[in-house]
Amino acid sequence: MPQHPHLVVIGGGFAGLWASRALAKAPLRITLIDRRNHHLFQPLLYQVATAGLSSPDIAAPLRHILGRQRNIEVRLGEVVAIDKHARQVQLGDSTQIAYDMLLVASGATHAYFGHDEWAADAPGLKTLDDALYLRRKLLLAFERAEAEPDPAKRAAWLSFAIVGGGPTGVELAGTLAEIARHTLKNEFRHINPADAKVRLVEAGPRVLSSFPEVLSLKARRQLEKLGVEVLTGTPVSHIDGQGFQLGDTHVPARTVVWAAGVAASPLARTLDVPLDRAGRIQVEPDLTIPGHPEIFAGGDLVSLMQANGRPVPGVAPAAKQMGNHVAQVIRARLAGKPAPPPFRYNDQGNLATIGRMAAIVHVGKLQLSGLLAWWFWLAAHVFFLIGFRNRLVVLLNWAVAYWSYQRSARIILGDADEDDGKEPAA
Repeated sequence: MPQHPHLVVIGGGFAGLWASRALAKAPLRITLIDRRNHHLFQPLLYQVATAGLSSPDIAAPLRHILGRQRNIEVRLGEVVAIDKHARQVQLGDSTQIAYDMLLVASGATHAYFGHDEWAADAPGLKTLDDALYLRRKLLLAFERAEAEPDPAKRAAWLSFAIVGGGPTGVELAGTLAEIARHTLKNEFRHINPADAKVRLVEAGPRVLSSFPEVLSLKARRQLEKLGVEVLTGTPVSHIDGQGFQLGDTHVPARTVVWAAGVAASPLARTLDVPLDRAGRIQVEPDLTIPGHPEIFAGGDLVSLMQANGRPVPGVAPAAKQMGNHVAQVIRARLAGKPAPPPFRYNDQGNLATIGRMAAIVHVGKLQLSGLLAWWFWLAAHVFFLIGFRNRLVVLLNWAVAYWSYQRSARIILGDADEDDGKEPAA
């Protein structure tokens, strides 16, 4: 379709994919570029990291998702620079792709607040590669403890710390506590996995600060009931391979996981536009960048204030709504119609799971906790998974885990002596 305008979409996440699918019947040529070949359902990424699900359960190939959409081409590659004046994007292999319109939705990465050296000893969780590496690291810690004769060193291997009390940190901490106390029960001969110390460290005064305070308190109580030690009010000041520093106290912990902050993709800096402190693009109300109405941005890459003075949160529903809004603007332009109203985020609520039969839900005036909230959380996440097979597999795996506490993906791949090696994809 060489006569049609060319839209380039950078990123196959929620914003990029939803925009692309919403433009299936538009008179456009679309090129979707992503450095990975799959769309990832990030809200369940922690389930892969904790061996509850395998990679294909929460990811699907982009080519499969978009295979029947005739106006789109999927390109595997990494965009390293954007020339907004020449209207070109440059890939890592030096290929240049011209565009008439551009949607930048390249997501976010870990933010260590000026301490990038902590990354080697405190991995984060943003991609499947991260999840598989973390799964390997968590499972190997119990194996190392089983083989360690020194009591102090054994205790350090059985000490786990999750830094960051947001949804990811809470979900990881609760699930890890269940693994130690139930899944691994009776499987070791020299250690009792239930002796593992799982600590959730939050610099602020409470965990899940985006929820109402009453739900935040209930979440903390549910975590403590699972055996998680919740530490709030003091930031971590140092992390190394032996543990972390909290105030004046050094806490031995051979496994530290970072869930404390995010920063926008470095690609935003190549646009030479206003950015916020986290490196996110300060977009116009129609999600275009200042001075360039042909360039849109969406998802975790965007900084936009709502009418209530709060920023649009970096969550999946917001990214999907941004993708749909970009598609509406583009369709209006192609049809010569007036632009739709400025983007307005429809808050669909907050959900977080703490563990088996434990979750919290905040949707409008509705506030739930405990078993009912857990069922609500489960139904919502299964509903939004892409593909019938994904939904069926996840439901079956969760049903098995519910009754048996077993986790289906508890396999350590690769050479167990290479602790720092990335785990092969599975």
